[in-house]
Amino acid sequence: MSTRIEKRFAALKEEGRAALVTFTMAGDPDYDTSLAIAKALPKAGADIIELGMPFTDPMADGPAIQAAGLRALKSGQRMTKTLAMVREFRKENSETPIVLMGYYNPIFIYGSDRFLSDAKAAGVDGLIVATPTTDDKRLPTVLTNTSGFVYYVSITGITGAAAPDTTRVAAAVARIKRHTGLPVAVGFGVRTAEQARAIAEGADGVVVGSALVDALRNSLDKSGKASPGSVKAVTDLVSSLAQGMRSARRVAAM
Repeated sequence: MSTRIEKRFAALKEEGRAALVTFTMAGDPDYDTSLAIAKALPKAGADIIELGMPFTDPMADGPAIQAAGLRALKSGQRMTKTLAMVREFRKENSETPIVLMGYYNPIFIYGSDRFLSDAKAAGVDGLIVATPTTDDKRLPTVLTNTSGFVYYVSITGITGAAAPDTTRVAAAVARIKRHTGLPVAVGFGVRTAEQARAIAEGADGVVVGSALVDALRNSLDKSGKASPGSVKAVTDLVSSLAQGMRSARRVAAM
């Protein structure tokens, strides 16, 4: 039986376009606003939703996502509430894939077996993998344990720190595709519709995170609370990114 992720990429292949994968932090700046954003993302143009699992020591994240995680934790977000958010989302949307992204520590504390069981029951479709330093020798080992799609991290370092070199990314995506038939989604550093469009010409998906987190942060009031425009601030940017990607000229079959 096909998974939601497989079905979504198959449908996008028929449309001849790449997936827009959006990242937001679960619970940022509070549970209700975060849930409202998640519910609004598909209509805005998100094809796959990544939800961050907030953690106190996010070493690979840049300042924007670190701050988002801290806001979420301060508002009381925990793994139980993140899974509850997925369950609430699934009451209205049974088709959009949801992937949880983050660090193993919160999963370990929750209990790995319990987490996998509860995440599946809630409607989670996957967890994340892969880095730009994975060479051709190690790549088959990584891919053997990967399903759904491969997440290629386009820059070394922390999230949101630099813009990806689209020429280098295209070459890396081609290299990965020589080893797998899985779709390849590219993330880290993608902020604009132009960057998303350029990457979408060769990759099967484009992941945008820090830019969305920044859009949300900029919408908050002076006390760091959600404002009436917080949800729209995120969905407007998603719509712009989606429109840019739809104009991409696909140079390689998915």
